[in-house]
Amino acid sequence: MKSLSKLSQRTWWIVGGVLVVIAALLPLLNISIPGVLPGATYTPGTLQLLALALLFASLALSYHLLFGTAGMLSFGHALYFALGAYGLGIVLHETELTLLPALGLTLAIVITAAYLLGSLSLRVTGISFAMVTLAFAQAGNVLVRRNPGITGGEEGLRLDTEHIPDFFIGVVNTRNLYWLALALLVVVFVVVAWFENSRAGHAVTATRENELRVRVLGLRPFGVKLMAFVIASVLASLVGMVHLLLQSGTTPRATSADFTLTILVIVVLGGVGSRWGAIVGGIIYTLLDQRLTALASSDAIDGLPAILRIPLSEPLFILGTLFILVVLFLPGGIAGAVQRLSTGTSLAPQKRQRLEEAE
Repeated sequence: MKSLSKLSQRTWWIVGGVLVVIAALLPLLNISIPGVLPGATYTPGTLQLLALALLFASLALSYHLLFGTAGMLSFGHALYFALGAYGLGIVLHETELTLLPALGLTLAIVITAAYLLGSLSLRVTGISFAMVTLAFAQAGNVLVRRNPGITGGEEGLRLDTEHIPDFFIGVVNTRNLYWLALALLVVVFVVVAWFENSRAGHAVTATRENELRVRVLGLRPFGVKLMAFVIASVLASLVGMVHLLLQSGTTPRATSADFTLTILVIVVLGGVGSRWGAIVGGIIYTLLDQRLTALASSDAIDGLPAILRIPLSEPLFILGTLFILVVLFLPGGIAGAVQRLSTGTSLAPQKRQRLEEAE
């Protein structure tokens, strides 16, 4: 059984490597998917959309580490994404540092903030933990909106390109930002996989299942949970930094609680507890979000009766409906559905078994 498991893991890594190579070649190919992509894969508009999808996949992976692996429901994960984006933007604007030193300084700030806020938040668990993280996120949102001289306020912060390398500036260099987003996804995936398979990862997983038993064994759950919290926060900040470069700025929405809820929806859509499910969920959500916006303003929707036109003209209504359908009919998300199909099992026997055990 162990050899089969190792073989399966090796196969998945090989498949993942092949997919990364294919993704890296997309900017050099002329592939068009009408209704999904706005143009051929080598065009700047399509590459920016794909890069954004890869960034959301990376962000979902960081939240997967926090929620799926460690079992910590946070409503403030967007705070660290925003800290990376705003932190890098402010450092570049206020100092004479080039990109790499500015990245290093921002990372040091994020690590310090994540350690301090995580140490305070982890004093409580469950819903209390979620509320504390939400409070910190709301505080960050207020600071961003009330300091327009530093953060740009409601208008957001524009990227100061004076110290940015030329190969990251301009529409013609969108492919370089796409490759950067792809490289970040690979890095985030490797870090998450490494942590999950480490001793700390096994300990935090055991803590998620039964914290009391972990304490009885003489382990300290607080330390491994804080480690997972800091790593997830740092990964989210890295995504925020690359997002700043891709979008040439950032907005206060990056600090909002609804942005964290968007990440949570992505993880649930892909499948809680699945690394590749988080990636698929992030890519699908981003493509749906962008393409449904175009569909909502199309002539086909405008020609419908008002009872259909009004809800269908709101992309969030369609996304919300799809999310409800996934929760109701695809428990375990996309990853769970694929796993049941591959093993030939269904959810009904599992439900019957639980009912029989309850009786």
